[in-house]
Amino acid sequence: MHFLIPIGFAVIIGLFTFFISANKTKKNLAAHSKPLQIPELKSVIQTLAEALDLNHLRVHIYNIEPVNGLAAPDGQIYITQGFLSKFSRGDVSAEEIASVIAHELGHVALGHSRRRMIDFSGQNALRTALSITLNRFIPFIGPWLANFAITLIAARMSRKDEFEADSYATALMLKSGLGIAPQKSLLQKLKNLTGDNEEIPVWFKSHPKVNERIKAIELNEKKWTGYVS
Repeated sequence: MHFLIPIGFAVIIGLFTFFISANKTKKNLAAHSKPLQIPELKSVIQTLAEALDLNHLRVHIYNIEPVNGLAAPDGQIYITQGFLSKFSRGDVSAEEIASVIAHELGHVALGHSRRRMIDFSGQNALRTALSITLNRFIPFIGPWLANFAITLIAARMSRKDEFEADSYATALMLKSGLGIAPQKSLLQKLKNLTGDNEEIPVWFKSHPKVNERIKAIELNEKKWTGYVS
């Protein structure tokens, strides 16, 4: 029973760490962001809002150069300045930006931030339990193996969230009339836009491989509409 004490502490520490990190992220985003005001983008964002029966949809610009979209722990949606720079140069379209926003809305609507809090605490507890157990049989190496195993578990859970957010985005893009072509074309551009290394084994990655994501999107489109565009 004594081994339960460190596991309990690990859960508490995991929750505390998550809340501190989420609060820090929220403050950082607020301090370095501004409302998105680009007319061409506001138009497609309004199309998404109307598909969700909302009067408007608030999106912020996060002033960093990496190309990314973000769903903050408080549910706010952000597009990075780096993404907007790509849009200004014509590397991505307004509809492709809309597909990113739809994806981030999926993370919010499906409660992924809350799930990550629970997962993070559980992973912290499991890491502690595995470290204690493995260290009895293979000292020094045991904790490293435990950390490696938890890293793989966390990556797998993150990939599941990404597939779910893609699915939500597909449904929203179809309902809004924007279609899934922008969603697929943006995914095909991701490697060049973000510098993502597709050669890294998928089990180490927080996002699924692009071809797997596109295949899942097309399967959903066929299931919901009867054809693939």
